[in-house]
This record gives sequence, structure tokens and C-alpha cells, in this order.
Amino acid sequence: MGRTAPACAFRLLPLNVGDVKFPRSSGILLHMTSLPSAFGIGDLGESAFDFAEFLAASGHKIWQVLPLNPTGFGDSPYQCFSAFAGNPLLIDPLTLCKQGLLSSGDVAQVRDFPVDRVDYESVTNYKKPLLHLAARNFFRDASQQQKADFDSFCRQNVSWIEDFALFMACKYHRDQVMWTRWEPGVRDRNPEAIGQVKRDLASEIQAYELWQYIFFQQWRNLKSRCHELGIRLMGDIPIYVAHDSADVWSHRELFHLDEKGQPTAVAGVPPDYFSATGQLWGNPIYRWDLLAQSGYSWWIERFRASLAMFDLARLDHFRGFEAYWEVPAGSPTAANGRWVKGPGAELFRVVESFLGELPIVAENLGVITPEVEAIRHQFGFPGMSLLQFAFGNDPQGPSFRPHNYGRELVAYTGGHDNDTTVGWWTSSGATDSVRTPEDVQKERRFARAYLGFEDQPVNWVFIRTVLASVADTAIIPLQDVLGLGSEARMNLPGSISGNWRWRLKPGALTEELSQRLKEMNSMYDR
Repeated sequence: MGRTAPACAFRLLPLNVGDVKFPRSSGILLHMTSLPSAFGIGDLGESAFDFAEFLAASGHKIWQVLPLNPTGFGDSPYQCFSAFAGNPLLIDPLTLCKQGLLSSGDVAQVRDFPVDRVDYESVTNYKKPLLHLAARNFFRDASQQQKADFDSFCRQNVSWIEDFALFMACKYHRDQVMWTRWEPGVRDRNPEAIGQVKRDLASEIQAYELWQYIFFQQWRNLKSRCHELGIRLMGDIPIYVAHDSADVWSHRELFHLDEKGQPTAVAGVPPDYFSATGQLWGNPIYRWDLLAQSGYSWWIERFRASLAMFDLARLDHFRGFEAYWEVPAGSPTAANGRWVKGPGAELFRVVESFLGELPIVAENLGVITPEVEAIRHQFGFPGMSLLQFAFGNDPQGPSFRPHNYGRELVAYTGGHDNDTTVGWWTSSGATDSVRTPEDVQKERRFARAYLGFEDQPVNWVFIRTVLASVADTAIIPLQDVLGLGSEARMNLPGSISGNWRWRLKPGALTEELSQRLKEMNSMYDR
């Protein structure tokens, strides 16, 4: 080990993120877990490279993914054990075989995984032993140069990797219970207790560090191939981190917590399109005053890590940086919250002073005020528009209609929290929102009149509309390209199970589909 750094010590060095302009282009939203593979979950192997080839052949220039961090509660990529680490479940076992870390016999007995969804428990039970075996083989057989490369990677990421590996090893040996339920010495990071844990779990800690080395090695290979094909990778930066995470455990002072580590206030949003009682996310709230005193060093490193991985990044819940919805801990819903001022433009001024102009897309959906938009315009962050929101009773509906689009915009048919376009169009009612059946019928009549179509497939009407719009960037969830219904929905806000599971079936991406997309991209100068 021996790569220690003081708590909250970050390497505040300038970073040139390159060209941050948004030339007219289009892309596909497909989370990495949704790719086909023999191992029950999409990964960084052959199918990822094949999808990049499909994008290039179809005239797309952007691949958007959801957060790629190790998932925790509900398998959600927005509730992760770390804001910095990669998800080891995305490591491709076949690449490990090519590197000699596994043998062909090790992966010969693949389970009969579902092809259309991810069974996270089965995937974890299958992949975790393989990853442990690969770690044992590495530390036994790796060359001096390979071990030196691994040590160099750990030194470069010292600000987070040791705390993350220690956190995960502790969880693994405590039956995955939340860190607030660990024995007080480890929970509160008593130096003597932590020292003993590091000695007791040294090999497990080292394995978690190695898996990060392998993940980012495989990611760099995929990113390099995408760049060769002219594809830019667009990531996602959630505004909040999970309570049960290495980030909160190792930096308790940066969050509103009590003496036992429990939140005194949690995040959410007030009543909205999706819920009459709001959405209670439960993430701990930042101590923005202390973050400001540290020069926002934690956030600088978070942006740095994301922009080292991705060419562009969607900044989730952008309005929360201007003002956020704070709910007292223990509240049954988010209805009894209040708006509290966030760091505002100061955070982005400080981050840009270190990292340069940020290639950020601001997720400006929800209750958006002039103050929120002023910050977005000040830094030139494109906003988002979802066509599914254009036709209903939402007071902001007119801003989602293409005749009101501006050029500095990312236009979507729908997003990961929406039903698929076909599901939205054909469902009998509004199971995912506060709309009444009458609202739904009125919405559909208006959409049909506005878009001027009769019997054409609604997904292709939507796709053509966003591609033809003046918005510089158009993004289409792959489920809409395939014309899939509600069974392919990625997430239903407010539900706690059954989400994030959809997978692309092998062979679904045909030459005919690619050619159709290419013609439309060419027609609309994408």
C-alpha cells in the first residue's frame, strides 16, 4: 500500500479539456449495462466496440451513457458506492483471458443469463469470483513492469482509490451493511481501528484497487477506438452522492450528518410531473459552506475525474446548484421541504479556473427559474429538451416544442427516466406521472396535430423531429430507435425495484436500421 495522502488532499492542477464546442451532431443514449454479452450484463468488451462501429456507420457522433460507477441501492447508477470509481461488473472477462489473468476454462461455464435484462444478483455472484481469481493471478504472475504500472495508477488516483478500496473491503467483510452500522472505531475512522483493518484486509483492499486499474485500462481502450471512429463519449455527473458511499464515509465533514453519520437533511424535489408528493431521493445534503472554504477542491477533482473519462458530460439536476430542495431527515415524502440557496455561479467559476472551459450539458428539467438559466447562459452550458414533455399540461411545455428551440440545446425524444416513446404513446394511462386519463388523451391529440402525422410509427416521427430541429445536438435513446414499448423502459422514478435492467438483444442492430439513421443524419446535416 503506502500511497497515503491527507484527508481532502487533492491535486489541484490545471487540466486542458480540449475543444468544448458543440458542433451540429447526433448521438445515441445507451447505458453500458444494456449491451449484449455472454456474462449477463453489458461490459467493455467486444459488444461495446461493435456498438461504436454501429454508431459511426449510422452517422452518429456521440455515445451517451449513464454513470459508470459501482452501483449500490437498487442497482441505480445514481446511487453508487463511489463518485470516482468504475463499476467492476463492467470488466470484460474475455479481455482478462487475452491478458492471461484468466484462462478459457475459467469462463467456460457461463450461466444461462437472461438476454433481455440484467439479473444483478446472478451477475455479481458469477463475476465476483472471476475478478478475485484474476487478482490472485495478477499479484502472483504479473511482470515487474505491470506491477509498476499498477502502482503508478494508484499513485495518480491516491485522492480517492485507497478510501474506496478500504470502504468496499469493509462492506464485503461486514455482510454489505451500511457503514453507519459498522463498529464505531471503523465507522468514525479512528486511526488505530483503520490501521488494524488495513492490515487485516490488505489482500482484499489490493484486489479492489486492481479492479479499478483493469476497469480504466479497458475503458481507455474503448475510448481510443471511439475517437478513431469520430465518436465522442458523453458521461453523466449526478449532483448528489449516495449516503452509503466511500465519498460520504471518508469526507463526513462535507455533508449534513449527525455524530453517528446519519443525515440531518436529505435531497429530493418538490411535487412535479412524476409525483404529487415530490421525489424523496434520500441523498445527504452538501455542506456548501465548508466546500467553499476548501476552494471546492472535492468538486474540482470530481469534474476532473469525469472529464478525464468523457469528452462531454451531462450535469444532473443542474438547478440544484442554484437552489436545492432540502427535506428534513425522516420525512415520509418530499412534500415538506424547502428551497435553499446553493453555491451558484461561484462553483463553476472556481472549477473553470482550474480545468478550463467545461464541456457540460446542463440537465435543466423541472422547476427552472430565471436564476438557474442565468448561470447556465453565463458559462455557455447547453440545456436539454425532451420532446415527450412538449404536449401536456406542464407550464414549461412550450419550451419543449421544437419551434421554440435554440441552437445551444441538446434535444431528446425522451430520457432514461421517461417511458420509451412507443410506451408513452400506447399506454392506457399515466402510470408514471400525475396526469389523468383525460390529460393523456388531450396530450396525444395535440402531439398528433403538432407533428402532423397519422399512421407513421411514433418513434420515427419523434426521431425525425429532433434530428430536423435547429438544436446543435440531438440524442435518441436506443429503445426509441428500435421502437420498443414500456417493457424496455430503463427507470420509473419513485419505484425502488426492477429498474436499470433492460438489455439490447443480440442481432437487433441491423444494416437496414443503420442505413436509415445514416440517411436521416445526412439529410439534417448531423
